[in-house]
Amino acid sequence: MKFHHMKIYKENDIVIYTDNEGNRFDTFVIYDTDRNTGLTHINHNNLRVDASSLSLHANSFNGAISPLADPLSFILFNKLKEKYTRIDSKKAILNSVMPKSNGLLAQAS
Repeated sequence: MKFHHMKIYKENDIVIYTDNEGNRFDTFVIYDTDRNTGLTHINHNNLRVDASSLSLHANSFNGAISPLADPLSFILFNKLKEKYTRIDSKKAILNSVMPKSNGLLAQAS
């Protein structure tokens, strides 16, 4: 039995994203690599990309922990991410609880 060994990137890893034209962008991982799809959500253009287009940035090996040059921006980014994750979770719960409308209104008798 063969196993596919997928490269897994963690939240806040500093990476280099290479697009289809060969352009390289310093960016960071917003969410861990999705183990079901193999896609990694990165900050650059809010993309979800295959791990083959990513490589760890040299700063990752030097122990850099903040993917943004300005630590305050990094803190604000994480707070916004937490806020919108909560909002998305609440929407998902509401959508799973609320019955879907078929567009027809009940007629009064």
